[in-house]
Amino acid sequence: MSRITLARTAVAAAAAATAVLLTAVPAAAHVEVESDNAQALAQNVALTFTAESESGTAGITELRVILPKGITPADVAYGKGPEGWKFSTTADGYAVKGPALKVGADVEHSVVVRQLPDAKELVFKTLQTYGDGKVDRWIELDDSGGDHGHGNEAPVLALKAAAPGAKPVSPSPTAPDTPSASPTPTTEPAASPDTQAAADTTNDDDNGMSAVAWTGIAAVFVVALTAVVFAVRRRNSAQR
Repeated sequence: MSRITLARTAVAAAAAATAVLLTAVPAAAHVEVESDNAQALAQNVALTFTAESESGTAGITELRVILPKGITPADVAYGKGPEGWKFSTTADGYAVKGPALKVGADVEHSVVVRQLPDAKELVFKTLQTYGDGKVDRWIELDDSGGDHGHGNEAPVLALKAAAPGAKPVSPSPTAPDTPSASPTPTTEPAASPDTQAAADTTNDDDNGMSAVAWTGIAAVFVVALTAVVFAVRRRNSAQR
């Protein structure tokens, strides 16, 4: 076999090996949501979220889930999650966070939803934070009709049709507004120049007379003093 043939054979073998390795690479990391009772209007449904790590240098420290329309933060109760992690509600969903996990470790946590809305599928946009501050944003929607879970797509839960006779329950109770102990003071509007001038005049009245009165008295005093000086000079001229 010639050297050229050997070289071509080696190149072909390398290309084939590369193709095998590329096809063996696992799918990109993503977040998934699952439930054993994924049915519209089902009540007290447990949802399990699995977030895969895609960082080789830092562990996951937090997952923030944005709830879909029809589920409020008050409808969600914490199930279980990584040791030491805590659950808290946000304005548009909830968050679970705690000490950073081992580098490369995935996160699994569960919540219980009071009732699923009457829909065909639910999208749970998720922000995944690492100990170094990096954030994976699983918020994209797959509008192509293909499988979910590629790229940065949000986790989606497909729902079966509601059971016959199923109805929405009453909204979850929320904390009542607590009235303040005293009325909220009303903010005074900014004074216009005219109003400010009037205020300045009023403040001068605290001394007994306004600035205008004092100005008049001063003018009278000056006129009287001038008259006296003029009279004295006239008398001196007459005596000479």
